[in-house]
Formats: sequence, C-alpha cells, structure tokens
Amino acid sequence: MEIALKSKKQAWMHAIRLRTLPLALSCIFMGSFLAAYTGHLRWEVLILAALTTVFLQILSNLANDYGDSVHGADNVERKGPIRAVQSGLISLKEMKRAMFILAGLSLLTGLVLLYVAVQNWVTFSLFLFLGLLAIWAAISYTSGKNPYGYVGLGDLSVFLFFGLLGVAGTYFLHSLSLSWSILWPAFSLGCFSTAVLNINNIRDIESDQKAGKKSIPVRMGRKWAIQYNWFLILAGNASLLLFVALNQAYYALMALLTIPLMLMVAYSVQRETDPGVLDPNLKKMAISTLFWVILFGIGLLFSR
Repeated sequence: MEIALKSKKQAWMHAIRLRTLPLALSCIFMGSFLAAYTGHLRWEVLILAALTTVFLQILSNLANDYGDSVHGADNVERKGPIRAVQSGLISLKEMKRAMFILAGLSLLTGLVLLYVAVQNWVTFSLFLFLGLLAIWAAISYTSGKNPYGYVGLGDLSVFLFFGLLGVAGTYFLHSLSLSWSILWPAFSLGCFSTAVLNINNIRDIESDQKAGKKSIPVRMGRKWAIQYNWFLILAGNASLLLFVALNQAYYALMALLTIPLMLMVAYSVQRETDPGVLDPNLKKMAISTLFWVILFGIGLLFSR
C-alpha cells in the first residue's frame, strides 16, 4: 500500500532511499574481503571507499527522482512508491541543488581516497577518470537530454559499477595489484545488483512503456524479463563455484546459504502479476546480496 509523504523531511529521506545503501556498499565490502584474504586490507581505504560509494548512491537516487519526474516516468499511474518531486514537497530546483552537493561530496571523498591509496600520478589519473565517470553515470541514468536508462543501458551500468569495476577497483586500491580470480565474485555481485534493477523495472514496466523508457523488461516483455531474473540469480551463484574451485577457498561456499532467500525472491517476482506488490522484493534481493557478501567474506577469512 502506497504511503503519502507528509513533510519535506520525510520527502528527503524518501528520496535518499536508505534501503539502497546496503547494495551499494556490497561491492566495497566484497573488494575489501578479497583484499583481506590476500593480506592487503587497509582500513582507511575501506572507510573512504564506503563513504564515497554512499554519496554516489544517494546522488544516483536523487538524480533518478529528478530525471523520472522531468521525463514523465513518475506519474499518478506509476505502481511503485511515490517519489519526492512527484509528491510536490520538493521542487526540481531543490532536487537539482542537492544533486550538485552530493556530486561535490563524492568527488571530495574520492579525491581523498585516491590521495591515501594511490602512489603514482598515472594510476591517480586513471581512477580519477573512473570516479568522474561514476558521477556522470549516477546523474545521467535518467537525467539529461539523453538518459541512458531510457534506452535500456541501465543494466550494463549497474553490472559494471556495482560488479566488475566496483569490486576490482576496491581490491586494487587496497593492494595496488589485480588478480584474474577476483573477477568471478565480482561477476556474481554484478549479476545480483542487476537483478535488483531488473525487479524494479519489472514493477515499473507499464509506466515506463507510457513514458518511453525502454528498460530491458519493456524491450523483452515481462515473461522474458522474469527468465532473465532467474538467470542473473543462478549465474551469480554459479560464478562463486568457479572462484572456489580455482582458489580452493571452500569455506566461501557459506554464501550459498542465501540461495533459498534469493530463489524465494525470484519465485515471488514470477508469481506476482500486480506490479504494486513487487516492491518489497527489491529490498529482499538487496539484503540477500549483502548477506551473500558477508558470508562469502567470512568464508574467505576461514579459508586463509
């Protein structure tokens, strides 16, 4: 049941979307667990990377609220929770100002992170470029003249930034080195994060169609989007098996304890035909992913 926003403070908290932060932090925790496994954990890197990621995720949430309101995806027919700008409690001007503030904060903490972690200007410049790219990606998902989320590229962005780049980048900032084997758990996290976005897009498929937002579920239809959701969950867990086999880190299989939770989410998404009932599955999939990462990390530490 949709809850109306009653105050500006409530609207801002709603726009920040605290429930998305555990998923955003998962890639930082994953990269840090892998660094601890190889003996390279640096607490200052973990803290600064987590802070930067939180700012980027909030920026993305605000930009999504702003962009969907401007482009018409947020309207009275939308089945998900009401958005802050849509409610009328926060103006577009106020939301845009908040986006600039969050972009500045994420850039500031990102620069401090690179200053602490990186030892040469070439690497510093490369990660600065990736950081600026992450800020652009957070803003441009649904904002601007040509938002890439409206042509179905949101899944690729999430897979890269919450999976491959997020995990590998965090690991590198800890260790100043890379290993091919870390790409397997990074792939897993990319799949799970993309599944969260896919569930969100399945929920919004009707309103997105009317607004011209061609997400993956809009392009392939609900039936195939559900199959895609099953694939993301199963492929993410299969990738763990490859990592364990290559590294003989058998305790990391503890992460598989979350499979029943993930399968319950996948089955619920398949079963429910009312988009308005799908929303709780986003939180369940995000929390399941965080538990997966924590159990994976604990298993890694036991495997040392």
